[in-house]
Amino acid sequence: MKQFRTFFIALALTLGATTFVNAQNSKVAHIATQELIESMPAYKDAMAQLDKLRNTYDAEIKDMMSEAQKTLQRYEAEAETVTEEENQKRSMELQSAEQRIRERSQKASQDLQKKQQDLVRPILEKARNAIQEVARAKGFDYVLDSTTGAGVIMADGYDLMPDVKTKLGI
Repeated sequence: MKQFRTFFIALALTLGATTFVNAQNSKVAHIATQELIESMPAYKDAMAQLDKLRNTYDAEIKDMMSEAQKTLQRYEAEAETVTEEENQKRSMELQSAEQRIRERSQKASQDLQKKQQDLVRPILEKARNAIQEVARAKGFDYVLDSTTGAGVIMADGYDLMPDVKTKLGI
């Protein structure tokens, strides 16, 4: 029984030492993923597409608002010359136009958000895959995101940015 206990203690110490040594041999690198993504040409193209779409929606909504404003001014100028019933009808028409503008603005916002997700998702995936490939090739066990606000306090270790940019051709 005493030999079994001695053997068990020796085994536990050996396993503990092995785990400690393996933990000490873990290689950790870091990369600022946001900076990497923003430097990718595909990301810049995607942002240009989104800006163009946003400008189109803004112009459309601005035109709708301008038209509603002109109608309001015309109705206000004519208010004294038309019946109360006609004024109420016009008021309802203006409220309806205002509602359409709000709905169009919300729809435009949703469309932009969906388009951004559709455009950015493949770029994020490409960056993630490149980071993984480079990290594995360099023998790193862990890669931390060193983007400001990502939670990494100090990033003095190996920076994968140059290697990943080379892999991506940027």
